[in-house]
Amino acid sequence: MSNIPFETIDWNAIPKTEHAGETGIAFWQTVQHPGLRTRIVEYSAGYVADHWCQKGHVVHCLEGEVTSELETGESFLLKKGMTYIVSDDLSSHRSISKNGVKLLIIDGDFLKLDEKAVK
Repeated sequence: MSNIPFETIDWNAIPKTEHAGETGIAFWQTVQHPGLRTRIVEYSAGYVADHWCQKGHVVHCLEGEVTSELETGESFLLKKGMTYIVSDDLSSHRSISKNGVKLLIIDGDFLKLDEKAVK
């Protein structure tokens, strides 16, 4: 990851890209830096991710609710004001939103699994 000078982000100026889920649609507004991605992500009502994700994230719920389902069968409800954190390759997860949700998602090199720490 490289150094990032001070900057502000006007999310109103960041275009939305559309990503289809298994059901529903996700809209991403993305700011990319080397080794760091910051996004506002909105899932439509009825959204179910179309894949199991292995990537690490810091996910903060801005509005609504989202269920993070793990491939192990566990699930966790994230409500407005709540955050979850997971490192790369530590759990397969996918997002499900019954009524729609708006999230701040940060991921990047700082979430790579430290093999020495796991042993």
